[in-house]
Amino acid sequence: MKLKTLSTAILLATVPMTGAFAAALDRSGQSIAAFLQPGNYFEAGISVLDPNVSGKSTPLAPGLPAQNTGDMASDYHFPHAALKLQLTDNFSFGLLYDQPFGADAEYTTPSLNFTDTTGGTSAEVKTENLTFLFGFQPNQNWNFYAGPVIQTAEGEVSLRGLAYGGPTAFGSYDATMKKDTELGWIAGIAYQIPEIALKTSLTYRSEVEHELQATETVGYGTTNLALNPAFTPGKTAVTTPQSVNLDFQTGVMADTVAFANVRWVNWEDFSIRPNYFGQAADARGLIGANLVDYSDDQISATVGIGRKLSEKWAGNVSVGWDSGAGNPVTTLGPTEGYWNLGLGVQFSPTPNYFIAGGLKYFWLGDATAKTAAVQNVGKFEDSDAWGYGLKIGYRF
Repeated sequence: MKLKTLSTAILLATVPMTGAFAAALDRSGQSIAAFLQPGNYFEAGISVLDPNVSGKSTPLAPGLPAQNTGDMASDYHFPHAALKLQLTDNFSFGLLYDQPFGADAEYTTPSLNFTDTTGGTSAEVKTENLTFLFGFQPNQNWNFYAGPVIQTAEGEVSLRGLAYGGPTAFGSYDATMKKDTELGWIAGIAYQIPEIALKTSLTYRSEVEHELQATETVGYGTTNLALNPAFTPGKTAVTTPQSVNLDFQTGVMADTVAFANVRWVNWEDFSIRPNYFGQAADARGLIGANLVDYSDDQISATVGIGRKLSEKWAGNVSVGWDSGAGNPVTTLGPTEGYWNLGLGVQFSPTPNYFIAGGLKYFWLGDATAKTAAVQNVGKFEDSDAWGYGLKIGYRF
């Protein structure tokens, strides 16, 4: 069936990413949907997530109480933008900006496992991607694309409390990892039949290897681990994971499309092991211990229906699922996957531009939190999150 004048490509662009709360550090979902829009196209948007992640600490010595952790997940937002140019009938170029991976956590409620008199455990991780895409379309159906990716990564962490051994171990550890810029790559293939609003794409993104210069201290900043003569100087190696996205949409009746996305991310091979932290852990008998790691790869899926409601209005509804990246999981993100329900609406004052908004509610999976030395330092249950998004799109 043919859909009517309002482009199905716009219809499927209605809802921006409404704040992914995915497994491990996954945030943006790394969509390339803007690059597959017809003609010349620009979009920009922002997503906001308001999570509530709390639990009870596990007593780590006889006589100690289980304590409420309070909400340890901070609100965060991340912008995204894309420009796509159809240079000729057969060649296209795209420039995409997003923040694919990140974390923002802070324990502020007093708890023996995660805080002490100096403050609480906290972490912030930020990455930025600038993706260059070059596409070749031999005909109206096929699109082959590839290009380089420039990625930056930086972070900082503070560990406090008995979960990390207290102040005589890693419970007084701080690290700041300076921004590093490295290259990765992307490649994929897309197929479409515009007459029936059929479009599918398969996109691979490579891992990106970073070497971060880290300043690491213990004893609440009084001892720089770099000064320990037993430790070997070096940078901190962090490799952001490879991933695969499969996207599909098709018309199912007049003015209505069904869509789906499946994503795989290779978190099982990911870890953060700051240089001196790792050597200090080995010296304490925690051979090979990491500051952050995950036991499983992430698989997520979203399915939904989009519908044109009038010449200017369209909307959609979606359901999403995420597997998580293993359990127990790091204290800096103690949830295991989710289910979510999303709603979105688009207003198109004229055929060449639109304003879209959406929201999602996340039921976050229960998880056990772990550290390098202890596999159960807290149980986190009944967590949830709200995601909000706003996006504008323009054809020229």
